[in-house]
Amino acid sequence: MENLIDALYGIPVAGLVFQFVGYLVAIVPAISPIILQVATPIALAALCAVLCERSGVVNIGIEGIMIAAAFVGWYVGVLLGPSLGGTPSAIFGVTPVLLVALAAALLTGMLVSALHAWLSISVRADQIISGTIINIAAFGLTGYFTSLVSLGSPVGAGGFTRLRLPRELVDLPVLGWILDMFLSQGPIAMSLLVIVVVFQILLFRSRWGLRTRAVGEHPKAADTVGIDVLAVRYRNVILAGVLAGLAGAYLSMEGTNSFQVGMTAGRGYIGLAAMIVGRWSPVGALGAALLFSSTTAVGQSISIFPPSGELGALMAQAPGQLYDALPYLVTIIVLAGVVGRSIPPAADGIPYEREATT
Repeated sequence: MENLIDALYGIPVAGLVFQFVGYLVAIVPAISPIILQVATPIALAALCAVLCERSGVVNIGIEGIMIAAAFVGWYVGVLLGPSLGGTPSAIFGVTPVLLVALAAALLTGMLVSALHAWLSISVRADQIISGTIINIAAFGLTGYFTSLVSLGSPVGAGGFTRLRLPRELVDLPVLGWILDMFLSQGPIAMSLLVIVVVFQILLFRSRWGLRTRAVGEHPKAADTVGIDVLAVRYRNVILAGVLAGLAGAYLSMEGTNSFQVGMTAGRGYIGLAAMIVGRWSPVGALGAALLFSSTTAVGQSISIFPPSGELGALMAQAPGQLYDALPYLVTIIVLAGVVGRSIPPAADGIPYEREATT
């Protein structure tokens, strides 16, 4: 077997490809928990976009919702940490202040989404412009408030801790690294798979899902059979804000224990790309998010532990910025190949106005 591998690696040009595939096979099980950690905010943002666009509303403001929720969750922890305190639990390190901060982050996501819903549904403003305004305002306000809060060197409420699996489970052949990927996580990352499965079932196998897809595809037909199109859109856009708020809370309360200006780093936009690549379905969006996050994790691994041989020598010459840009480049490439083949809901982005009764 080793002789065959050496022979494959020795093939000119194609040998480099075989070396890279071998490197991926060796490194992916070790970095699998990191892949899900990177994918969590992207997948939650993508699920938010799926719910909005399946209802007929384009939500470009996901990035702004995420950064606003991340800031509010962190700042509520700063304010209430000294008074609520509490001893972290043995599982996930939960404290009363963390739960309150998480609730505040989710509420923030709902409020900002309600603003977007009002502008898009009632005012019938251009939905792209509405989302862009939300992004600009959220980044500006959180940056300003962060500069004020940071003057006192605030201490946050900490963050949720990750579950530690027994070594015996992690070392199981084949199954071990999969369990490690999905279970060696904090509560928000672990909840992602549950959210995706429930969302997939409800969207395609429930009365609510049928109505949601109806108002996103044929709102006039839905209206004629008694479905309140505007109410369904309002509810779903606000509910989608919970998912974006959860993504923001993950960034400041689980992925890290602090808030930094611009910490979303384009994840909301990558979530929109994941929605398109996933063809507006929850499971597809999760798969696309895992694909994009894998490039991030592999890029970090290459910059820290490059492969050996000719491939390693070649990659060592590449600047580190290339690996930082890798997920964004992959997003563009994959999206370019998908656009035109993925068909959005027919009424996506089109405001609906009830016909006047005479």
